[in-house]
Amino acid sequence: MSNVLNVIEQYPADVQTKLMALRALIFEVANDLDITDLEETLKWGEPSYITKHGSTLRFDWKANKPNEYALYFNCKTRLVEVFREFYADELSFEGNRAVVFNVDDVLPEAVLKHCIQLTLTYHKIKHLPTLGV
Repeated sequence: MSNVLNVIEQYPADVQTKLMALRALIFEVANDLDITDLEETLKWGEPSYITKHGSTLRFDWKANKPNEYALYFNCKTRLVEVFREFYADELSFEGNRAVVFNVDDVLPEAVLKHCIQLTLTYHKIKHLPTLGV
């Protein structure tokens, strides 16, 4: 079993389900984009996804906010700024680094897939206005 799965197993069952769904979406988008170098690892103890042409993508749950979990992005990118511009009605944000979810909410899969796609291809599109959206 991977280190990532070991970390996810430490969380409450309802959170595990949500994080496994996020993980599955990341792998699905990478597969759809024919990304073959996606690396799943831990950064700062959090499940992280790295690819040559993308920006690092992480997710986690924190015990001090038990009803929330988040998808984290590199704060030095324009990713969250662009997500906020196009998806302010569908997503909740934390500064310029995260999309935050309530554990009781249904994941907006289509929107998240698009955000993940932009993240995994960031270095190819960062020069485009609004990342080509």
